[in-house]
Amino acid sequence: MNQPTTPADFNTCDLCDAHEKDDPPGFAALPPVFRDYGPTPRFAGQVSTVRCFEDNTKVKEAVESPGNGRVLVVDGGASVRRALVGGILATAARRNGWAGIVIDGAVRDAAELRAAGIGVKALALMPHRSTKRDEGARDVPVTVQGVAVRPGDWLYADEDGIVVSPRPLT
Repeated sequence: MNQPTTPADFNTCDLCDAHEKDDPPGFAALPPVFRDYGPTPRFAGQVSTVRCFEDNTKVKEAVESPGNGRVLVVDGGASVRRALVGGILATAARRNGWAGIVIDGAVRDAAELRAAGIGVKALALMPHRSTKRDEGARDVPVTVQGVAVRPGDWLYADEDGIVVSPRPLT
C-alpha cells in the first residue's frame, strides 16, 4: 500500500490536479477564506474534529489529548465574535503531537500563535476569548465552509490552500 504524503512532499495544487476526478467522491478543496496564524503553513494528517460555537471547551480537551500527528478541524460555525484557539491551546497542541489546526472561526494571541510552532489556519483574529459552557462535540462529522469533513479524513494544507480526502493521498 502506498504511504500518505508528508508535509515535505505535497503541494495542494498538484493534489487537486491529480485527484479532482477521484471515485468515490469526497476529495474537496476548502474555500480560500483561511489565513495562516501559525509559523508553519504546510501540514497534513488524519482528521479529528470538534463542533462548537463560541465555546472552546471541547477544543481544549482535544489539544490536551495525544494528537498522534493528526490535524484538528474545528467547526466553529464561522463565528468571529469569540476566539476558539489562542497561544496556550496552540502550544498544548504542539506539545501533544498535533500536526496542525484548522478553525472555521477566530483565533487570538497572534504573537503567541506564531511562537507555538504549529500550523494554525483560521478566518480571523479576535481578542475576545471563548465562553466556557462545556458545549460542543468531538469526533463528529462537521461542515467547514460548506465542505463535509469527517473524523478519519485526511487533510493537506499549504500556502495555496486546504484539501480534504476520505483516504490518504500519495
